[in-house]
Amino acid sequence: YMPRNLMVGRDHELGVLDFQDAVYGPISYDIASLLRDAFLSWDEEFVLDVTVRYWEAARRAKLPVDEDFGSFYRAVEWMGLQRHLKVAGIFARLTLRDGKPKYLADTPRFIRYIRTTAARYTQLTPLLRVIDEVEGTADATGFAFGRV
Repeated sequence: YMPRNLMVGRDHELGVLDFQDAVYGPISYDIASLLRDAFLSWDEEFVLDVTVRYWEAARRAKLPVDEDFGSFYRAVEWMGLQRHLKVAGIFARLTLRDGKPKYLADTPRFIRYIRTTAARYTQLTPLLRVIDEVEGTADATGFAFGRV
């Protein structure tokens, strides 16, 4: 889901717009989609609070979530990361191939999500280096002789 595609009706019923691409997926997908949106930012405390509540409700409902919240949260973060990498590719295609650069305005938000998540997990250090390289922010590494 995307937050902008969710509507509350007159009787407080949830309405979902633009759901033609809805499919079954990992239990972490929906919460990652809602809280790691490409067009909307939430405070980290809010994200953590909502994720804990989602995890607790899922456990009560006997849904297949990890018994350890930390493991579940990591799965949510990695799912959000995967979605943002996909969005980065889509926005690049829309800009470069389709001539629709308006989506670039939201690029800093999801690149920040990618960087924040990648920086938290040592397994994602190589991804952080790729992002640095693509953005031209990679530090020079190696030996220095002469000019330093």
